[in-house]
Amino acid sequence: MKKVLVTGAAGSIGVHVIKYLLAEGKYEVTALDLKNKYVFKRMRRFKKRINILYGDVNDRVLIEALVKDHDVIIHLASSLPPLADMKKGLSDIIDFDGTENIVRAISYYNPKCHLFFASTTSMYKTMENPTVKSKIILDDYDYFAHAKYKAEVLIKNKLKNYTIYRIPLVLSNPLCEPFMYHVNKNMTIDCITKEDAAYAFVKGIKYIGELNRKTYNVTGEETVSVSTLYNKMLEINGLSFKYVLSRLFLEKNYYSPVCGDRDELDKIINYRNDSLVEYYNRLRSRAKKRKLARFLAKPFIKNK
Repeated sequence: MKKVLVTGAAGSIGVHVIKYLLAEGKYEVTALDLKNKYVFKRMRRFKKRINILYGDVNDRVLIEALVKDHDVIIHLASSLPPLADMKKGLSDIIDFDGTENIVRAISYYNPKCHLFFASTTSMYKTMENPTVKSKIILDDYDYFAHAKYKAEVLIKNKLKNYTIYRIPLVLSNPLCEPFMYHVNKNMTIDCITKEDAAYAFVKGIKYIGELNRKTYNVTGEETVSVSTLYNKMLEINGLSFKYVLSRLFLEKNYYSPVCGDRDELDKIINYRNDSLVEYYNRLRSRAKKRKLARFLAKPFIKNK
């Protein structure tokens, strides 16, 4: 039975990674995340089925102990925009330094361990139909993409067993996740539901040999215009505090371009099971009581 470590396990992708690993019935799972009330609540459902540890990916002693004892690491721990791009140094500490700590431990103690690393397609900026072979030119102020790209270079230089997934905009709960409103509404983008993103990591374990030492853009089956996506969110959820604050005050500088090689990974591992229609239906099932919010949103939808 393979032992799998999931960092950032309480995040929107991490929780579904754990669910899918358990559904496979052939992995011993360890979840690692920070110690706080939010993480406790998210991990409670798994407490009798997996090993749950509370700690930091920058804790060298902890990471060395975990790396020695695991066959696969799915590294999701990250600082997400917009916070990551507001505070210089935050992404370097979490996304680069944390990854460096894991890479060091693998190199010294368990070189056969396979690392799946969650990177980002936002590093492509305004490129048209970028692929993993596109030359990366980074904005000085895009701290998140800088940290992810530096981590990618480190992984490629130091490890023999790795797979890098560049993830586009992840569709999760728009009432909780302000980064979903961090994109320019005039763009057509690649996106992926948290369910499909998680399944790509779990399914990838079965294809480690074929995926080893490669980078993929991991996208959903459909592209969407951001204005259409936001209209749908308003129709379903109505106005929300996060929507108003995010649209008024957040810079719209997160990029999620349509990738030219967007189907390559799915051809190998067939991870796409979700759709935008199913995503919208899940939102509707959770938003039945938001009648006033939907009423208040109508003028905003018409004016878009």
